[in-house]
Amino acid sequence: MGRILLFAVATALSAGVAAQTYKWIDKDGKVRYGDQPPPGVKATPLKGPPPPASPPSAASKSGEKPLTPEAAFQKRQQERAEADKKSAKANTDDETKRINCQQAQASLRTLQSGQRISSTNEAGERVYLNDDERDREQVRVQQSVREWCPR
Repeated sequence: MGRILLFAVATALSAGVAAQTYKWIDKDGKVRYGDQPPPGVKATPLKGPPPPASPPSAASKSGEKPLTPEAAFQKRQQERAEADKKSAKANTDDETKRINCQQAQASLRTLQSGQRISSTNEAGERVYLNDDERDREQVRVQQSVREWCPR
């Protein structure tokens, strides 16, 4: 019995919420509100509750058929996979740049330190860089630092 009474009260209140509301001034000059103004009074309708609207889908705007829930889920999954792949590639590129920057900076520090730089030629002999070769190598490494290291 109590549940029926509670349901009836809730139903009556919900119907009142959805009704149009008016604002008017009564004969005593007081502002009154209600769902029906008295006859002969100039009443202003107030903004009613917004109608329950479903958001327009992108498919309905473009003229395509709306997606089924399963198709929409698969589309979201595919978009997420593409975004993850793009993010992983960006992270890999960033890591590559960081490593290349560190290597270029280390090479530049070595060249600028003044110590003798050597390499091995085709015959397996140790060959040292002369001053001109060191200067050319230093310019090349500085270019690498500018290329790989963000400012």
